Amino acid sequence: MLKLKDKIAVITGGGSGIGLATAQRFVAEGATVIITGRRQDAIEQAIATIGGNIEGLCGDIANLADIDRLHTEVRDRHGRIDVLFANAGAGQVTPFAEVTEEDFDKTVDTNFKGTFFTIQKLLPLMPDAASIIINVSMVTGKGTAGFSTYAASKAAIRSLARTLTTELKERKIRVNAVSPGTFVTPLVAAAFPTKKALDAFVSDRATTIPLGRVGETEEVAAAVLFLASSESSYITGTELAIDGGVSQI
Repeated sequence: MLKLKDKIAVITGGGSGIGLATAQRFVAEGATVIITGRRQDAIEQAIATIGGNIEGLCGDIANLADIDRLHTEVRDRHGRIDVLFANAGAGQVTPFAEVTEEDFDKTVDTNFKGTFFTIQKLLPLMPDAASIIINVSMVTGKGTAGFSTYAASKAAIRSLARTLTTELKERKIRVNAVSPGTFVTPLVAAAFPTKKALDAFVSDRATTIPLGRVGETEEVAAAVLFLASSESSYITGTELAIDGGVSQI
């Protein structure tokens, strides 16, 4: 039986990485999926790769007008959103003393403000018993050097998930977070100047992870699918770590 049969799902940041893998899994499980992202070419490539019941809309969640446009498009095409995966994020590795106001604003505008208003503006389209999943990060609890702005912005949306769990309880809307560890997504790869530097990072990280390797994006997609489906009907307010155990030791 398909786990998301006839559901309408929206995935922000769906053109690559974790968002793309999740969109592919959702479509395979019977959902109609609308993905967003800042790059039109990535959206088009994702649609061509996945096929089936998938649609795309180019937009930046840091721009509230783009979120309004997403609301209008989904309302006019489908009338509702059963599952929202607030996945889009941005960040860079920068020592605290070197973070500029521009760096700060870029990260916070996407990760916190963008996620906050994505949920707020799409919430009127969500029926009772819908599911919201927010992509946070393992770094919110690790104190990793160079991640000051990124980690703080992700911690903010983890806190938001808790608040929404309470605020939306009367409507039985479940709000959960996924907390990925180390995954080689385009966003991660772009943080390194060369492939050699990226490979060295991956090898080093693998030695700190109990399962001995970095993750695959499909493994996050499987967890998001669980939280989106009725199989997690008694789970809300939680943070599901998908990190090979590194945050637990």
